[in-house]
Amino acid sequence: MYKSLIIAFVILFTTGTIFAATGLVPPQAVVDAFQKKFPTATKVKWEKENATEYEANFLMDKMEYSANFKEDGTWMETEMEVAYSTLPDAVKTAFEKQVNKKATEASKIVKTGNITLYEVEYKDGMKKKEIIFNTDGSLAK
Repeated sequence: MYKSLIIAFVILFTTGTIFAATGLVPPQAVVDAFQKKFPTATKVKWEKENATEYEANFLMDKMEYSANFKEDGTWMETEMEVAYSTLPDAVKTAFEKQVNKKATEASKIVKTGNITLYEVEYKDGMKKKEIIFNTDGSLAK
C-alpha cells in the first residue's frame, strides 16, 4: 500500500511538472519582442532555454521555427528548418566529407550580428547527432 501511494505521488508530481513546463509564460518584454519580430507566427510554445533565455517554437509560413530571447526581450537567434538541398554547396560538401552519413534534417540559424550558420543532423547508429557549419563550410565554434 505504501509503495502504491509513493508511485502515485511520483506520477502526479511528474505529470504536473511536465504540464506546467508546457504552459510557460515568459516575461512581457520577451512576448512583446517576439510578437514584433514574428507577427504572423502561430502555434507558439515557450520553453526555458537556460536560466536567462527563453525559446519560442512556432510555425510561420508553414515552416517550423524557433527563436531565442533574453529575459529583457533581446533577440538572440532564430532557427528554421530547411531542405538539405538548399544548403550552400560549401556546407553540403563539408558535411559529406566530414561525416559520410545521410542528413536527416537541416536548419538555417541566424544570430545577432547577422551571423548565419547551418546545422545538419544525422544518425550515427542509434544516436542522433548534429554538426554546425559556417556559410563557407568551415566548422562553427
